[in-house]
Amino acid sequence: MTDSSTRPAKPQTQLVVTDTERVTPGMVRLTFTSENLGAFDGSVFTDRYVKLVFETPDGPVLRTYTALDPDLERRTLTIDFVVHGTEGVAGPWAAAAQPGDTIVARGPGGAYAPDPSADWHLFAGDEAGLPAIRAALADLPADAVGHAVVAVAGPGHEQPLAAPAGVEVTWLTSGDDADLVSTVRALPWREGRLQAFVHGEAEAVMHGIRPYLLRERGVPREDVSISGYWRRGRTEEGFRAWKRDLAAVES
Repeated sequence: MTDSSTRPAKPQTQLVVTDTERVTPGMVRLTFTSENLGAFDGSVFTDRYVKLVFETPDGPVLRTYTALDPDLERRTLTIDFVVHGTEGVAGPWAAAAQPGDTIVARGPGGAYAPDPSADWHLFAGDEAGLPAIRAALADLPADAVGHAVVAVAGPGHEQPLAAPAGVEVTWLTSGDDADLVSTVRALPWREGRLQAFVHGEAEAVMHGIRPYLLRERGVPREDVSISGYWRRGRTEEGFRAWKRDLAAVES
């Protein structure tokens, strides 16, 4: 294992806001430019993420977001932010952002992209996982088949989501995390090899959907990208501690 003190630091990119868009009542899309997006050269993962550095009175804090559509020639990328009023650090910043505002991004990282050789695909998540799901759907071959299940805060929070004709998209608007679990469990199970991408609220994803796929359905671990992006009732710092505790229990 590489010691964290010797692990190479992630590249840092200065991003400048060029445009803002309220996609839904609970999501803001910011378009950024940069003098140099070289850190994204060769980045092929659809769950491509960066850690944004927010300066607060208590010091810098990091928040993780999916980086969408990096264009090295035009030097642009976009990031979608879930916004809950004045709650949190990143959401209020994004809601108030104006062209010319700047922020530093560390990364990118990533580990998943759709495998065109899979027989069918499953995507499941909430608004935090939606940007990565959108990127994955856009990367699928036209003849791909499967299901995408997305839970949002309520009616009116759905948004345009392009998918191949063979991928059925289901929106859940109850705001209940349990609905994501029950809907995934109720989906028809297809023949052949499944590749799954499941990211969202940690309780639903890690304690609800993961055991169903890995234990009950016997999907090989290498065919499942599954992780909690956040934990209800916890800050990102608290969520990281929860993930460390979970990993320690399962190791």
